Amino acid sequence: MTCAVVTLVGLMGAGKSRVGRAAAVLLQRPFVDTDRLVAKEAGMTVAEIFDREGEAAFRRRERAALVAALDRQGAIVSVGGGAVLDADNVTRMRAAGQVVWLHAQPVTLAERLRKSVLRGDRPLLADTDPVEVLTRLLAERREAYAAAATATLHTDGLTVDASAALLAEWVREHT
Repeated sequence: MTCAVVTLVGLMGAGKSRVGRAAAVLLQRPFVDTDRLVAKEAGMTVAEIFDREGEAAFRRRERAALVAALDRQGAIVSVGGGAVLDADNVTRMRAAGQVVWLHAQPVTLAERLRKSVLRGDRPLLADTDPVEVLTRLLAERREAYAAAATATLHTDGLTVDASAALLAEWVREHT
């Protein structure tokens, strides 16, 4: 029996990497983070790619990483927050299995990302008001997340472990 991929989408800070990794452990499935694949292939961080090559180059790299990630049977795959803006990415994700939108309010996301922003790991939030940018990004991407997702998991007020347990329960029931 084949085991479908579960792809996690959502804004930065929603928990795609941390919750996805924890849920993969609970489910005894492989975990793949496309941002890590991109960084490894490029030999630089995502922030450095944005800085040196721009967002368009990152998105090209992201598409290739997504194809590789979706080839991992049964994987829990975390994708970058903007991956759903590419219709081909969404088609690939949906064809591979379930797509779960990890959703949290911009204030929650900004708090979760506070240390990451200070380290310079979040180029889209550099030198701005993170809540304002996250609010705008959510407004711009809400329809794309909703259209791509087969389910939504709200992570506001939940720990990583609680979110992972809910995600794992959902995956067991729906894949």
